[in-house]
Amino acid sequence: MIDYRRSPSPRGTSVQHDWRAWLSTEKAQLFLEYEHHLESLYNMFSVSLNEAIECKQIGQVAMSRESIDTTSELCERLILPLAGILRALHEHARHYGTVPNAAPLDPGNYRGNRGQRSARLSGLLNRVLLSTRLQFLHKVSTLAEMVEDLGKDFRTTADALAEGSTPDLERMWNEVDADHYDLNTCLRETFVVFKSFLIALPAEQLGTFETTICDQSRLQKRDPSSRRTVRNSVRTTFARE
Repeated sequence: MIDYRRSPSPRGTSVQHDWRAWLSTEKAQLFLEYEHHLESLYNMFSVSLNEAIECKQIGQVAMSRESIDTTSELCERLILPLAGILRALHEHARHYGTVPNAAPLDPGNYRGNRGQRSARLSGLLNRVLLSTRLQFLHKVSTLAEMVEDLGKDFRTTADALAEGSTPDLERMWNEVDADHYDLNTCLRETFVVFKSFLIALPAEQLGTFETTICDQSRLQKRDPSSRRTVRNSVRTTFARE
């Protein structure tokens, strides 16, 4: 929840409180810009996968192979900035001692074995790590690893489907569907930890943190005097890759 007319809330007592809290104008703009960019990348990825699955279901094999090949490329475009933001959260919190709230991952929110296993392990370690800061660091580190591993698994399986080089097609289609589902869960978790982090982040560190995001995501640094052009510049950057 974001409202430029109100003053920002102090760090809350829980993740739920953070999610409902108000952000300052500068923090709100940063959150909305990256949320919009990641959502756009995810939507393209998701629509492409749905098209591939629909073509497969109605027997259009050539079209399904072409669509899943495109989906593999769109997956890579999502993974790079998503993992980059998570690495930036970890790097800044570790270096500057930022202490955001964090809630353990829920295995029930994941469909694939990898996601459920990582979430279960994260929950166990969360009980051992007494420091809130260590819990946050562990969670964003786990999410970054999950995003990169799920992205790699998805692309490997999707490429095999595009080439028609796998004998067990139904199992492989189920695997890309599960990886897609779990990447969506990781995306939602990223928005939550991102918001909690911004709540706890001192205002004077906002520029430094954004530089870290750009470095980790290989994005061009925004011109602070022209924030309204950020979305176009981000799209241009990724179009060139």
